[in-house]
Amino acid sequence: MKPVTQVSGRAYPWGAKNIDTDVIIPAHWLKTVTREGLGKGAFETVRAEPGNIFDDPRYAGAPVLIAGDNFGCGSSREHAAWALADMGIAAVIAPSFSDIFSGNAFKNGIVTVVLPQDAVDRLVEVAKTDSVSVDLETMTVTTPFQDRFAFELDPFRRQCLMEGLDEVGLTLARDAAISGYEAGVAHDRPFMAGERFHASAAA
Repeated sequence: MKPVTQVSGRAYPWGAKNIDTDVIIPAHWLKTVTREGLGKGAFETVRAEPGNIFDDPRYAGAPVLIAGDNFGCGSSREHAAWALADMGIAAVIAPSFSDIFSGNAFKNGIVTVVLPQDAVDRLVEVAKTDSVSVDLETMTVTTPFQDRFAFELDPFRRQCLMEGLDEVGLTLARDAAISGYEAGVAHDRPFMAGERFHASAAA
């Protein structure tokens, strides 16, 4: 996972509420065994509408999505986070998120920023013409117009995002401690390491 300290650029000024994971990535895309290419299916039903925001050239490649309340509700499919990441979204700003979606987003390096509705409404207006910046160092969302909105994030998640640590990375970071523990177990309780079992089997 790539470290994330700041996400800046154009943002999709969507603001839609109660967007479930089936809207983010329809069920027929779940057959894939890879994360690559899921961005093509992201918001497929929305993109079927003429003049939709996701195909608007003004926001092409935007790394930020501004959404409405209860974003990511519905099923627990992690493909929703995969699809957002594949289309280049690194931060989503909304008044609230589904807990499962928020967890899946975190595991995939996507910052979920919770802000009050009035702040989200302001960012939607700004994003129609200008960029938005999400900064994990200062824990703020800012605009070129001196808007500054503070947000909170679980300290552990913030650290993992800033250091680029997913579950595998966290395990590898504790490699020395894990190896030391396993060596101690093998010495003090060899039967747990399988040594006695293998010795008796050989006999």
